[in-house]
Amino acid sequence: MTQDTAQDIASFGDSTLQGYLDQLAAKVPAPGGGAVAALHAAQGAALVAMVARYTTRAKDAEHRPAVDRIITAADSARARALELADADAEAFTAVGNAYKLPKDTEEEQAARTEAITAALLGAARVPADVVAVADEIISLAAELLPIGNPNVVTDIGAAADCARAAAATSQLNIAINVASLGAGAGSEFEPVLTQIDELTARADAVHDDVVAAINK
Repeated sequence: MTQDTAQDIASFGDSTLQGYLDQLAAKVPAPGGGAVAALHAAQGAALVAMVARYTTRAKDAEHRPAVDRIITAADSARARALELADADAEAFTAVGNAYKLPKDTEEEQAARTEAITAALLGAARVPADVVAVADEIISLAAELLPIGNPNVVTDIGAAADCARAAAATSQLNIAINVASLGAGAGSEFEPVLTQIDELTARADAVHDDVVAAINK
């Protein structure tokens, strides 16, 4: 985070909703879309965990091992997503600091270029990690749907939608950082960018399955 941001929000996990939204709306470099993507993922994970916890009735006993595993995995995904929200703000600040480095001599120019490249790669890796979390959330939502408490089935769809938003927004953040790199420098992100299309299709399928379950 920037110094001004860090004074108000030490961690997204510790901030109030109002404090976060005030900072998001403010004319400050961070938080921005990257943090929003990570928090989309955190909300999706929380929704999966909530539905799973509502699927612990006596009638759900045969599914309890799977439900317990889903709860543990979703809680872990939520924690990772919150960490990534903080990491995104830090990575964005690192990029800004790299661009501020002196460039008066050839040595300074070379050092600045190297620092910018490293910072941009770091800034792209955070949303790539968010995509991995979103992928897991969609898998958990799809697994939970057939066995989840039908009274909260719409929240499974909402979880998939949150994960889809996390992935789609991360796609933008990866792309903007990779576009600023030299040719070939962003090749490590090609598999992630390709994965996002498949991931969003899976999220849409969960959404459609939830709609179908509502309309039975």
